[in-house]
Amino acid sequence: IHSADVALTIAGASQFGINARIEGVDWNKIIERASVGIDQDARNIEEALERAPNVTVFPGSGRFRAPGELQVGDDVIHAGQFVIAAGGRPHVPEIRGLDSVPYMTSDQALRLPAQPKSLLIVGGGFIAAELAHFFGALGTDVTLVVRAARLLRHEDDEVSERFTSIFSRRFRVLLDSNVIELGPEGDQIRARVRTGEEITDVLTDSLLFATSRVPNTDLLEVANAGVELDDRGYVKTDEYLQTNVPGTWALGDIVGRYELKHSANLEASYVAHNLLNPEDRLPVDYSAMPHAIFSSPQVASVGETERELREQNRPYLVSTYPYDQAAFGANIEDHDGFFKVLADPETREILGCHVLGTHASILIQEAINAMHARSGVAGITGSIYIHPAMPEIVQRAFGSLSEPHHHHA
Repeated sequence: IHSADVALTIAGASQFGINARIEGVDWNKIIERASVGIDQDARNIEEALERAPNVTVFPGSGRFRAPGELQVGDDVIHAGQFVIAAGGRPHVPEIRGLDSVPYMTSDQALRLPAQPKSLLIVGGGFIAAELAHFFGALGTDVTLVVRAARLLRHEDDEVSERFTSIFSRRFRVLLDSNVIELGPEGDQIRARVRTGEEITDVLTDSLLFATSRVPNTDLLEVANAGVELDDRGYVKTDEYLQTNVPGTWALGDIVGRYELKHSANLEASYVAHNLLNPEDRLPVDYSAMPHAIFSSPQVASVGETERELREQNRPYLVSTYPYDQAAFGANIEDHDGFFKVLADPETREILGCHVLGTHASILIQEAINAMHARSGVAGITGSIYIHPAMPEIVQRAFGSLSEPHHHHA
């Protein structure tokens, strides 16, 4: 993604008095930077496990045959304790003509041998947002087909609306839309898109599905282990991450609470503790669980959205502070960015923070730390901030809290 950020910076250099242009894109080098790092990390982990004492690695795909019994290839493993951390995979919706055209998911997107001239992305969530930015900034003509009325519909409404507006300036974005048919058209792909009553044909070189993900519980055949699943196919656990089968635990994407690497890391630390300390089990503390979207603009969020607080009928204070009202934000010409804070009017507890703009994933960390430490609004406003540095935006957002303009029932 950083290569795309650099390309976008060069494209916008003229506003800072720098005349620059991109002479070309070395696609193979960009893809190599992404894939080599990932592959090397995977090899390092694998080699470390193979060298570790008391660890036996069984390469291959596993499936449960019965409670306490897992088959991997020709090997059958019996154990009193199992940790299920088999993740999830991209889901591709059923569309007429799908099998007549080539398509990809996020699994293949960053390993393409050549950069597509045009790309149709089906989906409007964080994967679609990140990959649209990546391909688009490097010169691919991107179209997004989004089923919802906005991109990033699970984010705070202000973030979602602003992001949709910005992306609609950068790309062709078809909202409230569905791909209803696919077919080959010469050496391209023809996608028939329905928007309300209107039908449009979109021609594209490449097709990418970024619609949703599904857990790998079916591939692992966890039902054979007696493990209960929810109605979406995710493993059900208690607050200690143990399943209904004593000694069988689960964490990460296959549980589906937060499908994030850092949440899986947190869950893994709790499972390790609870499995080894049955008399001193700890419930997982998911408070102040953040996420970020590495698109352009970046988005970062922690805690409740304003919509969720209204639905709970909970009183709150709100502040939405524009980046460009602080010196650093104005200097970098970020006129779309803002930092939004939601807080309890009585206790001044921080209820949620939502950021859109440059380095959103960095700026939000102060709010995450304050929420985790339960230091409240004063934990931010009581500190001294460097002028004219970017974190002043955070300080000013927290210092501008007021009653929302609408009334509560």
